[in-house]
Amino acid sequence: MHRVSLGIYRKSIGLRRAAEPRALCHRGRPSARHGSIGCVKAAPESEARRESRAIAAAWACFGIGTAFGLLALAGEPRPIADEGGIAQPAAGIAAIVTAAAFVLSTLLHRRRETAPMPGWQTTVSHLSTAAITLAFGAVAYVAVLTGGEILALGLQGLEAPAIGGALLTGIAASTGGWLAFQAGVELTTRDLATLLFAYLTIGTLFAMITAADPAWWQRHFSDLGTGDGAGSWAFNGTVVIAGLLVGSVGAFVGRDLHRWLGDAALPRIAWVVGLFALTGAALAGVGLFPLHLAPLPHNIAAFGALGLFALTAAVVTVVMPGPPRAMLLTTVGAGVALLVALLLWRPGDVYSAAGLEAIAVGVGFVWMTTLVRTLAAFVPDASRPSERAHLLAGRLDSTSLPARGKVGS
Repeated sequence: MHRVSLGIYRKSIGLRRAAEPRALCHRGRPSARHGSIGCVKAAPESEARRESRAIAAAWACFGIGTAFGLLALAGEPRPIADEGGIAQPAAGIAAIVTAAAFVLSTLLHRRRETAPMPGWQTTVSHLSTAAITLAFGAVAYVAVLTGGEILALGLQGLEAPAIGGALLTGIAASTGGWLAFQAGVELTTRDLATLLFAYLTIGTLFAMITAADPAWWQRHFSDLGTGDGAGSWAFNGTVVIAGLLVGSVGAFVGRDLHRWLGDAALPRIAWVVGLFALTGAALAGVGLFPLHLAPLPHNIAAFGALGLFALTAAVVTVVMPGPPRAMLLTTVGAGVALLVALLLWRPGDVYSAAGLEAIAVGVGFVWMTTLVRTLAAFVPDASRPSERAHLLAGRLDSTSLPARGKVGS
């Protein structure tokens, strides 16, 4: 009797131990962000591993930036931001390191993301990645230049030796590299929209600081792009890269809408992506045709970008199912705000064109923030590879694989 009781007890313990992992997995909900199998408990370990990689990448970027800074800044002590100073070489090195960190992270974490996709979807994904890589480098470049100008204002007369400049370069490279490496793990539409407006802010701030004409604000922002100084090329370059980012945001919005609506909505989604691309192209035209060199093309591009953005907002709202109440109200409110702003500018003559442009950017920021938050609330994390082998022809590819894991379709 004692042996029978002992055997039953051992069996019950064994069954309980065997059931514990399954019970944990049953209680944990699968996460699309970390795959469809396994327990939720594994997610913190994955996040910790990713964070460890990002920190290691930051230290590597610091070492690379410092080493190249020593080579570029060797010689006599230099000022921070004046001609021949530290800022220009440091900005170039930080830009290259930041872009390389994004590419490395993308290859480490998402190199097989396009495996189940048809060719057209793979091409869109690769083009978006290339544009975002260029944008990360540009953001790092302008951010370091802006930081250099601010430091120069606060530390007037300072000349740093080569080792000091190299350390500053290493810090800038590690900061940009760390942010870009984390973005390469998983870049969302919200992240990209934030990058767009942060870049516009930083680039415009640098152009303001270095503007040759302090009264530019009495006319319009385009005056920042006139002349031959640093502020001119910084403003024009910022607008061009911002146009590229707008097109990239459109590609990500199209990706999210496809995850939400599927292949049946591809014709409507194509309109959304196309309008974002046209808006980005018009915005880039503002920088490619400076006001003092090509006033007519510049004005066409500027007003074209404003009109195309309004049309894009309307089309996106119509394409979205419902549409969600918050999205509808924000789009209508943004349209009314832009119309009122135009009337206050002309014929109201309440403020200059610079005021109108500032209001338009602010309204655009509010609308796009609502858009990306709405998409984040409704769109699933898992990828949805298209079953169409050809986008325009609309034929189905029977060999297409179902969605699996987190990929950037």
